[in-house]
Amino acid sequence: MIRILLVDDHAVVRNGYRRLLDAEIDLQVVGEAARADEANEVMLHTRPDVALVDLSLRGSSGFEAIRGMLARRPDLKILVLSMHEEAGHITQALRCGALGYLSKHCEPLDVIDGIRKVATGKRVFSPEIAQILACESAAGEGALQQLTPREFEVLRMLVRGDSSQAIAGAMQLSPKTILNYLSLIRQKLGVENDFKLLHLAARHGLVTWNLRADAA
Repeated sequence: MIRILLVDDHAVVRNGYRRLLDAEIDLQVVGEAARADEANEVMLHTRPDVALVDLSLRGSSGFEAIRGMLARRPDLKILVLSMHEEAGHITQALRCGALGYLSKHCEPLDVIDGIRKVATGKRVFSPEIAQILACESAAGEGALQQLTPREFEVLRMLVRGDSSQAIAGAMQLSPKTILNYLSLIRQKLGVENDFKLLHLAARHGLVTWNLRADAA
């Protein structure tokens, strides 16, 4: 029996996957969580074999959930199931320790198969995700890959519109530490201010923004 933890901020989505997975004779959903901190707590109490994680959560993102769970359970297998199909999100999730990455556009049977594979230690990618990774590899290391997972998370929250104080609260860090992270991020990416940082993030798919209209 493969024990599964569902980490997604939508109760309807979790309920749908619970019904799908519990219908399989070898799969059992043992817990659910909507936030990164909740995922850590539920994981410790339910001892799952696999965590099915969305990257968009309440407060801190799925990146923090992955990092936190693996820090406490290095043997836990993480399978990301996300609507984000940008290279930056995929590579950072893998750097955080995810073993597989599926698009939410994939078929339900692909999710079932993916869980069974990552439970045995195999890497799993839906076809579109594998293609994105292949293209990214052929093009060389992208700009955002210079960032650590924690730096990427700070950038992701900034371009989402969160203030440095909000980011600090969500990540349980001091505002000064967040400002230091932002300074280091700008330095690594070669940008002078947050406006240029936002343009760069838009080009890499972290934020939807009409650059042409802005330029005009």
